Amino acid sequence: MTKSSGALDLARSTGGSLSKDQVKSAVDQYVKYHDLHGGEQESRKSNYADLANKYYDLVTGFYEYGWGDSFHFAGGYPGETSREAIKRHQHFMALQLGLKKGMKLITTLQTVSTSITGLTNNDYHVSRGKVCILAFFLEHKNCIAYGYAPFNFWLQEHIFSAGLSEQCCSLKGDFMNMPIADNTFDAAYAIQATCYAPEAQGVYSEVYRVLKPGQYFALDEWCLTDLFDPNNAKHLTTKAEIELGDGLPDIRTTRQCVQAMKDAGFEVPHAYIMNHKCYIHGNWTDLVNTLEFLRIAPAGSVGAYNVLTSASDGLLKGGREGIFTASFFVLGRKPLKETEIVNGGNL
Repeated sequence: MTKSSGALDLARSTGGSLSKDQVKSAVDQYVKYHDLHGGEQESRKSNYADLANKYYDLVTGFYEYGWGDSFHFAGGYPGETSREAIKRHQHFMALQLGLKKGMKLITTLQTVSTSITGLTNNDYHVSRGKVCILAFFLEHKNCIAYGYAPFNFWLQEHIFSAGLSEQCCSLKGDFMNMPIADNTFDAAYAIQATCYAPEAQGVYSEVYRVLKPGQYFALDEWCLTDLFDPNNAKHLTTKAEIELGDGLPDIRTTRQCVQAMKDAGFEVPHAYIMNHKCYIHGNWTDLVNTLEFLRIAPAGSVGAYNVLTSASDGLLKGGREGIFTASFFVLGRKPLKETEIVNGGNL
């Protein structure tokens, strides 16, 4: 993809399922949810679906332009490119679950397996036929995971080119109330996705419900660390910038995350911070200003991009100060029930 064609794709995709004349008003409505613009946390939580839908209608084009077909944060080693770091991170998540060919898996926003279904609550993403969080490739008879960030997506053409069209589809649904039967899946995972939930225990409980007993949930979560001080004005501003820039109703602490996993019913054998630092993809201010000025991109595109610059500011400060992590790893296990132990573990 050339820079010019990429810029045109960005201009066309800004606003998602919104009509072009709705973009500016959607930006105005979105920012009013947030503390920095007079909003309140309880309003964000009670309207979390509208909050997330407006956010991803506005910013999905920017994410695809900057990250391509895979975008989430991953800590890098010296000499490692961001793409290499992301792939390594995805393989790490898959290895924690011991994925094998034929396993049926679920994410918290959508489901994926060797028969892959993407569950998202955003109409634009359903219409694009995108699968959120992880698409699984079969290599050497193993299930290898390639993942994306919350509400972020594998374009249908990429699924087609990978030969997975018969295994993938998109399903509209709410991760707080999944339209999925109990005890369905062999493993579960979420890469930086459940931070969009209005409260953690609710979404973790839904994962617990649809996961088979004895199986594992690998969680990579955005969290505040023990260094965060709720009485520190600078810390609160950084938190608010991340919430505004990333469509979040709130940011829970690592301790709250682990407790919510336990309250949902999971055993938690492992929980630790994998990375504090976040890398940011370029500065497109001049590009977006030009596209909107020339009316190639809709009015409001600059406002949508400014939302993302708020994320950049908050993420960089939060990482430097050690008060925020975009990669808190938790491994949870759904215990076997007594009747299943008596029956030799057969469901």
